[in-house]
Amino acid sequence: MDVEKVFHMNGGLGEHSYAQNSYLQKKGSDMVKHITLKSLEETYASTTPESLGIADLGCSCGQNTLSTIREMVEAIDKTTSNIPPPEYRIYLNDLPTNDFNAVFKILPDFYKQLNMDRCQKRESSVFIAGYPGSFYGRLFPDKCLHFIYSSYSLHWLSKIPPGLYDKEGRSINKGKFYISKSSSPEVSKAYFDQFQEDFTLFLQSRSKEVLSRGRMVLILLGRRDRSHVDRGNSILWELLSRSFATLVSKGEVKQEKVDEYDAHFYAPSRNEIENEVKKEGSFVMDRFEMFEIEHRSGLYTSHGTEVARTIRAIQESMLSQHFGEEILDNLFEDYGNLIDEEMAIEDIKPISFIVVLKKL
Repeated sequence: MDVEKVFHMNGGLGEHSYAQNSYLQKKGSDMVKHITLKSLEETYASTTPESLGIADLGCSCGQNTLSTIREMVEAIDKTTSNIPPPEYRIYLNDLPTNDFNAVFKILPDFYKQLNMDRCQKRESSVFIAGYPGSFYGRLFPDKCLHFIYSSYSLHWLSKIPPGLYDKEGRSINKGKFYISKSSSPEVSKAYFDQFQEDFTLFLQSRSKEVLSRGRMVLILLGRRDRSHVDRGNSILWELLSRSFATLVSKGEVKQEKVDEYDAHFYAPSRNEIENEVKKEGSFVMDRFEMFEIEHRSGLYTSHGTEVARTIRAIQESMLSQHFGEEILDNLFEDYGNLIDEEMAIEDIKPISFIVVLKKL
């Protein structure tokens, strides 16, 4: 499956849209917002450009994107109380399949409210543009950016690791969507190799686009130690595999289709990220924090249901392409129940990283 042509968050504002089901991502980014804004302020203070270039890589299509932009503009405005603020150049990037129109439709109201709030700063303009394309490669001209922000995007790989398939093109991880207890060492190696390739290309590409002393703030899912199997992100993939096993037992999905499906996801460890940054050599680690997002249950929904809705908004494009849309309601209802049942036995605690890199 061609990830770049298929993968996208659910667009629009419907029940299963990313805009309506991205609370967990918003909660995560808010928990470390003070680090993001401090890094931006330090970048501006050390460069003081008249035109400040900021890119959001993996912006998706919900309100999260524009709320982050607003906070960034407000943060810099506050630091320039005695001098004119800079011009803001904001570049929103995601894959071409992203629902950019959903963002563009709310831009007029966003600009109107922003201008009202910035009534004393009107000599400074904010320009926002969409930049479709994969961030695993060049996106922008040389040395045009001061600050890059990427929230919950870099754990998605550019493609399904080729090393997951034998010479006949058959999966070596049958029945599982990610690294599990029953996976062979070759499966872990295939995922790690793809992460290395992708993250190195990401760093190399950004090194040409970010000015010296510029910064990148990267928020992504990760894991605590060397073990790939944990009570964090990997267990959620394991439970999704079990949900499909239930559909197979009911005759709603063929086992062959399940065996053919693999996730384009990788949760790196801190050491793996640090090693790739050191090897590439264009950036220095400015800050690294690990954190957990607090559990959330809705008024009428369980935490498992909330997680299932979030993952559906993210994975529906890939799953429906491979399995068809008709299975999704039953699949994610069962998935939410499995998460709740598993959490009743032992807590599930996916972890996130925030990584601040400074350009040399």
